[in-house]
Formats: sequence, C-alpha cells, structure tokens
Amino acid sequence: MTDETLKIWHEIVANKDVSKLSSIIHPDAVFRSPMVYKPYHGRDTLVFVLSQVIEIFEDFTYHRELMSDDGRSAFLEFTANIGDKSLKGLDLITFDADGKITEFEVLIRPMSGLMALSERMAEQMGKRMAGVT
Repeated sequence: MTDETLKIWHEIVANKDVSKLSSIIHPDAVFRSPMVYKPYHGRDTLVFVLSQVIEIFEDFTYHRELMSDDGRSAFLEFTANIGDKSLKGLDLITFDADGKITEFEVLIRPMSGLMALSERMAEQMGKRMAGVT
C-alpha cells in the first residue's frame, strides 16, 4: 500500500496536479512545518499547505528515498528553488496500514531558503484571503 501512495505522491509533485492529494492522506493526519513548532492537524489542512508548497517550489527534485524497516515511514531528500534562493530539504512521511499518510514532517535548510518559502506562503495566503468575503 505504501508503494502505491508514494507513486501517487511522486506523480502529484512531478505534474503539480493536486487532484489526488486528498485520496492519499488520512483524515486525522498531522503536519509538522519547518516554520512553526506546533503541528497542524487534519487532512484538509495538510492538503491546503502541500498544495501551496507544490505551487511555490521551482525545479523541485527528489534525490534520495529511504524506507524504514517496517515500510511505514519514508524519508525523501529534495532540492528546490524559490526565486533566487536554493534550498535542500527532507520530507519525513509516516503511513498507516492502508498506506494513507498519517504524518508529514518537513525539514528545510538553509535559513534563507526557509525564509523565502515563508514569505511566499504569506503572499499566497494573502491572495487567498483577499478573495474571501
């Protein structure tokens, strides 16, 4: 099950098509952002955040993928750009027995890349909130 979920995840990222994202995430999923200490809870929140990040990242590439011995955790190393800032990161993904994502944690370095992501996320949030009446 985990292999199929990861295959779908890679397709989502490669094609920047988030239409299947909700289908691979558990309703009670937890998201741990590199920008804040407190985790976010729920599928809708995780879908929203990942959709924004997928849209923001340029030249996103996974370089290494490692699985835990029990097959329930994946460690995906990536690089990406945001404007003139380059960053390197790690997606730590945990799955349930059905292959649904239950936890998604992101680590990013250097600080300049994380700050660029934070600024772009704030811009995206502002645009979305401007359309809310």
